[in-house]
Amino acid sequence: MNNKIELKVLARRESERVEWKENVASIEIIVKTIVAFANDFSNLGGGYVVCGGKEGKDDYGFQKIIYTGLTANRLNEITQKVLSDCRKKVDPEIIPCIEEITIPEDPSKRILIFIVPATDHAHSYRASRKDASTYYIRSGSNTIEARNGLLRELLIRKRQLKPWDRRINPESTMNDIDLIIFREYLQEMGLWSQNKALEDYISDTEKLSDFTPPLAGKIGLDKTLRLMNFTILMFAKNPLNFFEGAYTVLSKYKGNDRSESTAQRQMITGTIVQQARKLIEQLKDESFTAFDKTTGFPNKAKFPAIAVKEAVINALVHKDYESDQPVRVTVFDSRIEFYSPGGLPIQVNKQKFVKGQATAYWRNQALNYLFNKLQLAQAEGQGIPTIFRAMKEEGCPEPIFEIDSGSLTCILPAHPRHQMIKEMDDIESKIILGDYESVIDSLEDILIQDNYNDKAWRLYCKVNKRLQTPENVLLLIKHNKIDLKKMTPGAVTVIAESLASISNQA
Repeated sequence: MNNKIELKVLARRESERVEWKENVASIEIIVKTIVAFANDFSNLGGGYVVCGGKEGKDDYGFQKIIYTGLTANRLNEITQKVLSDCRKKVDPEIIPCIEEITIPEDPSKRILIFIVPATDHAHSYRASRKDASTYYIRSGSNTIEARNGLLRELLIRKRQLKPWDRRINPESTMNDIDLIIFREYLQEMGLWSQNKALEDYISDTEKLSDFTPPLAGKIGLDKTLRLMNFTILMFAKNPLNFFEGAYTVLSKYKGNDRSESTAQRQMITGTIVQQARKLIEQLKDESFTAFDKTTGFPNKAKFPAIAVKEAVINALVHKDYESDQPVRVTVFDSRIEFYSPGGLPIQVNKQKFVKGQATAYWRNQALNYLFNKLQLAQAEGQGIPTIFRAMKEEGCPEPIFEIDSGSLTCILPAHPRHQMIKEMDDIESKIILGDYESVIDSLEDILIQDNYNDKAWRLYCKVNKRLQTPENVLLLIKHNKIDLKKMTPGAVTVIAESLASISNQA
């Protein structure tokens, strides 16, 4: 990092890399920020802590630096305390570079800049009156504690902790492998050889591919062979014996929210591949096609099968398996929700992700590779774009992604026609019961969305006939600018009868 600093240049840099401190009220805040820059969670190359200056705006709204400066005594005091804490309270210690800049308007004061290069280590800081050390990272323009998933991710990036799927599980043994499943999956992937014994595969040196680690590793004084976490998820007799959250809850509601009195719920267990295949099979019922011969596009799936499949695979493969929470797939009349524990990795741009345009990032790379070999997953980075494309091609609304720090939910809205069919069924039920007043608004809403819906026009004319308000039919035709030539003969006949009754009333 270049130590020759120009404040005007710093003012133009992104705020993730520059922290301005006009009045240094707390040495601890300075050290925490230095630690965060050294940890460089967002891979920006470190950062700068500027003491005695702040960003501002001139009379025309342009950026300017406001120089407050530090006296010689205050500058020396801050420098000594910060360097002391970085040496004694930061582990491993950090030695920031220091730059002093003279203020032309006031030679009695100077700007103090701590220049912090990114390092290969994960640094922690034990502040005063605290028993434990804390790791800090930058989140935008803020310095925050790295906790839970963020801390694990920091340690993984600094190579102080292996990714979860590549860690050895100390509780496992060779006997935990389901040999039938193991052979079946390897045959599907084209990796099975009759000339190899199981021990040739389950070892700490043999790999299924250059893109995956060995299926096992040796730990302990006796160097006992133990399985990798991804091996357990893929091939174990019961992964739940090792990971509390390694199962899926499938729920189906008759309605659009969880307040419905009846629901089907199923707990799906087994290897991650078994769960994926069971879910895809169970959800095939939701991909049925609606046939409506009164429109120009009669065949539309409620949910595109390929979008459902990709949402299932993404929820399972990219789950944070250190969480004890399961994947949850919830089916409603109007949508399917795929909830997966584990937030969006910080290096993935959220705005691009929700549009299906983000750069690929794998949370569990070994799992993703093996799912690809089993032809269950798309090639790198294609899962989310495939969901967007399938929904668009089928005429469904775009998928919705709800993202928070601990989970990601993918929502697939149903094709509008299916929701309309459900509404039409409800309307017909109310008409049978003689509840005519309550269905008028619903039918008008449908006909505003779908001007030439044959069934809706028939029901609308029928209801207005019962209510003796045929003039509503004429008003809606004029409002929607309906071209009767585009309607079916049956619908035209019913409308004509309604319009004729207006003349009869007159």
